[in-house]
Formats: sequence, C-alpha cells, structure tokens
Amino acid sequence: MTQTSTRPGGTGQAAPAASGDETGRTAGGSGSSPRRPWVSRPADAFTVESLLARLLGSARGWRDYPPSLRLWFLLVPVLTALAGGILRFVRLEAPPKLVFDETYYVKDAYSYLVSGYERGWPDKANDAFNAGNPGVLLDSPEYVVHPPVGKWMIAAGMGIFGPDNPFGWRFAAALTGTLSILLLSLIALKLFRSLPLAGAAGLLLAVDGHHLVMSRTSLLDIFLMFWVLAAFGALLLDRDSGRRRLALRLARAAADNGGRPTTGQLLSGPWLGIRWWRVAAGICLGLAVGTKWSGLFFLAGFGLLTVLWDLNARRVAGMRGWISGGIIKDGIPAFISMVPVAGLVYAASWTGWFRSENAYFRRWAQSNASPGWDWLPDAVRSLAHYHREAYTFHQGLGSDHPYEASAWSWLVLGRPTSFFYETPPQGSPGCAVEKCTSAILSVGNPLIWWGAVISLVVLLFWWAGRRDWRAGAILAGVGAGYLPWFLYPERTMFYFYAVSFEPFLILALVYCLGLVLGRASDPPWRRRSGLYLVALFIAAAILLSAFFYPVWAAETIPYDAWKVRMWMPSWI
Repeated sequence: MTQTSTRPGGTGQAAPAASGDETGRTAGGSGSSPRRPWVSRPADAFTVESLLARLLGSARGWRDYPPSLRLWFLLVPVLTALAGGILRFVRLEAPPKLVFDETYYVKDAYSYLVSGYERGWPDKANDAFNAGNPGVLLDSPEYVVHPPVGKWMIAAGMGIFGPDNPFGWRFAAALTGTLSILLLSLIALKLFRSLPLAGAAGLLLAVDGHHLVMSRTSLLDIFLMFWVLAAFGALLLDRDSGRRRLALRLARAAADNGGRPTTGQLLSGPWLGIRWWRVAAGICLGLAVGTKWSGLFFLAGFGLLTVLWDLNARRVAGMRGWISGGIIKDGIPAFISMVPVAGLVYAASWTGWFRSENAYFRRWAQSNASPGWDWLPDAVRSLAHYHREAYTFHQGLGSDHPYEASAWSWLVLGRPTSFFYETPPQGSPGCAVEKCTSAILSVGNPLIWWGAVISLVVLLFWWAGRRDWRAGAILAGVGAGYLPWFLYPERTMFYFYAVSFEPFLILALVYCLGLVLGRASDPPWRRRSGLYLVALFIAAAILLSAFFYPVWAAETIPYDAWKVRMWMPSWI
C-alpha cells in the first residue's frame, strides 16, 4: 500500500468553494471529502480518475452539469453585467465636458483617429472640443508618456459614435467596465463553483463607486484593469487544462507500463505541449502593458504564479524531480508563451507611430548615432529612445497635486480623487435651492473597500494555514497591482490607480462571504444564518451605493446633501 494524496486541487488546500453545490464545501471548506479516502491502492494511483481527483479535486466539466444549471452559469454573470451596464451608460454624457485627465486621453484618441499618433493642440482646445469642434488639432507632434492601447480603445468608441459628443468619448470606458463585471462574475464562478458567490462578485463590482466612476470617464486605468482581469481568467483556464493534460499523459504512460510510469517518466513528468490559454494570457498582458507600463508588474506576478501552479501539479502527481522538471518543462514554455508574446503585442500597438512620418521622436535615430546599436533599424532605435525619455519622466514625476494620495492610503479611501466639481446656480436644471453642487468623486463604497481590507487579512491566514491556492491567487493579483507602488515613494500617485487590482479586492471579499455562508453539509440553521448575513451585507452595500451615487455620477444636489456624503475631511 502507498499513501497517495487525493485532496482537492492536489495541494492539500481547502476544497474549492461551492455554496450549495453537490460537493458539500464552500469558500473556506477545510479538508477533503469523506467520500474520497486518503489511502488508495498502488494500482489505482496513476489512473486518469485518480490523477484528476488529486490535481483538480471534484471539479466537473461544463457538460457534466444539467442544461438548466448551465443556463444559470451564463445567466447570473450576464444579469450582473446588465445591472452594471445600466449604471454606467445612463447619463454617460454627464457632465458634457472633458473632466480631469480626459483632457489628455480623449484628445489623444481623436488624434489617433485622424493621424495614428498624438498631435498637439492650441490654447483653449478644451473649449472647442467641448463645443463639438475637435478639428482644431495642430500638425505638430505631441510628446506623451503612456503607450497607445487604451487611447486606441477610446478612439474606437469615438469612431463609432463620433468625436463630437461625450457619449462617444466615454463609450469604450463604459463598455469595458461593463464587460469586466461579466468577466469577474465568470472568474468567481470558476474559483468558487458557486452561483450565489459569482452573482455577489459581479454585483459588488457593479455597484462600487470607484469602478463606476472609472467606467464613466475615459482614463486609461479602466482598460488596464480589464486586460489584467482577462489575463487572470485565461490563466485559470490554463491551470485546469494543463492539469487535465498532465493527468491524461501520465495515465497513458502508466497504462503502457503495466499501471505505473517508468522511473524516468516519474523523474520529471511529460511535456505538455503548447498551452493556448497561456498564450491568450500573454496577449492580454501585452495589451495591459500597452495601456500603462504598470502592467509589467502583472506580467511578472502572473508569470510566476502560473509556474508555481505547474510545479505543484507535478509534485502532487508524483514526480520525484518536480522542481527541476517543472522549471524546464513548464517554466521555460511559460516564459516563451507569455513574455515574447506580450512583447510582440506591445510592439504592434505602436503601429501608428511606426507608420507615421512626423510622430514625436520618429526620426530621432537619423540624426543621433548609437555606437554598438547601429545595426538596429532606425525606427527601433528611435522608439527605444522614446521609451528611455518616458521612463525618465515617470521616475521624476514628483510635482505637487491637490489630490495626490500615497499608496498607504488607497485601501482605506484616505484621499480619493475629485474628477469634477461645479456649483450650479439656483434655478438651473436640478437646482431648486440657494446652493447646489454637481461633483464626481472617485471614491469606493466604504463598506465594500473596508470589508475587502479585512478580507485580505483572512486570506493571508487561509493561504498560509490552509494552503488554499485560490487565496494565494487572489493575493497575487492584489500584490502585483498594489505593492510595486511602494517602490516609488517620491512619485506623485493617485487613488484611482487602485482600480487595476480592485477586482481582486472584490474576490477577496467574496471569498470571505463564502466562509460566512458555510458548508452545504452544515446544519440548516447554520446555512440559514450565513445566508441572512451575506444577504444583509450585499443589501447594505447596494443601499450605501445608492446613497453615494449622486457624487459618482455628477448629479445636481443641494450643497448640504453633498457635504453629508463627505465622510472624511480628506475627501473634500
């Protein structure tokens, strides 16, 4: 007899969440099911069934569920996205003017539509743009420090609905924010295998003010968040498909050798071939870096995460040389599948710059020698110089700003960013009192954000103590988006940067809501109590969002009503 682990997921961690599903476990479920014994016969250790049980637990394929349940798997995420879309698209044209950094990115996007690269603007160009006359664009190139992808996405919306109206400026941001709600709900369903928790994840992101504001204004960060989230979802799919492939190939090798792989096959395990979901993640991460350079941290963090998943899979499958084998047979292919792919996608995003004649620094190399690098094409050397100058700019970005916020304050909503503030006169639409306010404050729902902060602490314990890979994956997403900002304490930073990792904060919160729900095998009173508490929390979050909505969507309200919503002096 041998002792062969059959714990779910093969890592000794808690079983995947399944609030109310047939496995009898939830987001914090501890240990393996009593229906699967820890000790198994040696002859069964390398069958497909045994390997899949160790590597994936009780996870079932899409087709294994009844058609009615499969319908709900799609319907719940779609309904949450629909709710979020209504909040994002209704009154999207308000305010009817460029707000905050839209003054840069919307005008750059229009320039892309016209010429494929950024061009300069005359003084008071915003007045002309707001009046529906964007054609005042100058012929001279403009120096910018952010890559093109996000601005091309804004330009796509303007190309469809026109550059002369706010709906066209903001359509891409609203659509991207809505699709990210759908993605998050599907990812939560994949992680937790629970329809209630998947619905909760989508709904909490849909009603959160920070994500709502970023979805209603054309800044770059909402696009960065979307591509990061899409990459994470692709890696989750790759994790399952890679483990299935490992189980099938190892079981086939065992079957050819009398039920047990040879010593050589057990040393490092089989090659798994091209993993297309990992390539898809590389494409998404290339688009993330092509939106803002901070996407590089997600590329590094997610690359390490997916390799660690593979190393662990080989260990659980029974490989003796799982570290060296995993690095060679999984780590190197993972690097090739993601980093060069992301690099190619990033380079392709500069196509408009390459095709231009007058873009900024486009002809720099023709008049500047680069000893040792002259073998590179002039266009490549010019682009490299552009990037060096942009990096220097980012490193020295330390000017004072009234809404700058240290990364330490982001999670507690210490200094949210005011995107827009006006005091409409009495008698104007919506203002029937002496003093009114119309504002956009990019602040999150306090109940959601402060609850997520507590949840991160819980996840640390569940990851370290219960070895739950899902907790580690969520923490990796938060860490990749949040921790790097502490490396640049002198740099001017803003709270709205946090939207890039906000979906992972929501996942952390939903993970803990799964703990509150309890196991499907718990007594009815325990399940009922957990359900009431979770429903109460979500209802309270929705009501609080309704309370803050006027200062997220530029509604005209009495000044006193605005002041009541400023919970901290630092919010003003």
